[in-house]
Amino acid sequence: MSEAPVGVFDSGVGGLSVLREIRARLPQESLLYVADSGHVPYGEKSPEFIRERSQAIAAFLLSQGAKALVLACNTATAAAVADLRERYPKVPIVGMEPAVKPAAAATRSGVVGVLATTGTLKSAKFAALLDRFAHDVRVITQPCPGLVEQVEAGELDSARTRELLRGWVEPLLAEGCDTLILGCTHYPFIKPLLAELVPASVRLVDTGAAVACQLQALLDRHGLRAVGTAQATRYWSSADPQAMARVLPKLLSELADVQPLCV
Repeated sequence: MSEAPVGVFDSGVGGLSVLREIRARLPQESLLYVADSGHVPYGEKSPEFIRERSQAIAAFLLSQGAKALVLACNTATAAAVADLRERYPKVPIVGMEPAVKPAAAATRSGVVGVLATTGTLKSAKFAALLDRFAHDVRVITQPCPGLVEQVEAGELDSARTRELLRGWVEPLLAEGCDTLILGCTHYPFIKPLLAELVPASVRLVDTGAAVACQLQALLDRHGLRAVGTAQATRYWSSADPQAMARVLPKLLSELADVQPLCV
């Protein structure tokens, strides 16, 4: 059982930023990845729809032998992680949440900006994070409609992506923001571009590494850490598999076959 793979899924290719962190921390783990790109972005969908998709994808990954699940999506976590943990009480399940706590600890100006999808910003989970960890800081939220689609298309440093980011970031900087939370797993892929648009003193915070750390802790707790050699990662997409295959070299610097997801 310990050599079984870990299943990772997201509304699209953004969760590959989390998969990258899992590989770095747990190189012996074999991984399965589902991009639900046929329904991207989740941030504009209803919680009920996201729960249904998360249930279907989780069931698929478990049918492929997954020993643990990672919801590499803030919006899916907010909508579905409690339901999945109730359905599969014996399966280690790791979710995502925007990095409000570390950002609040890191800010010097007392102003934190959040770049995220509409769904994440409207979620009760996000509101609870602010209530718990942001008492002494000012948090400015910024929805980023269209940015997920830019990453899905591999447009990581195009003029259009630059224009979108500048329009969202400049007002935050004008308000004194010195810490930016990347509240969607797609956004770490535009970190290099974002670093060009903000002063070097502005800290960019995401939670991919923390998720990998939590996955390690859960696997250890359940005696499920792999000790052999990892198998090649297997990929599925609910949109055009070839479109995902074309963007993989930009996101992970690798070539791989992508299978169609029919759930």
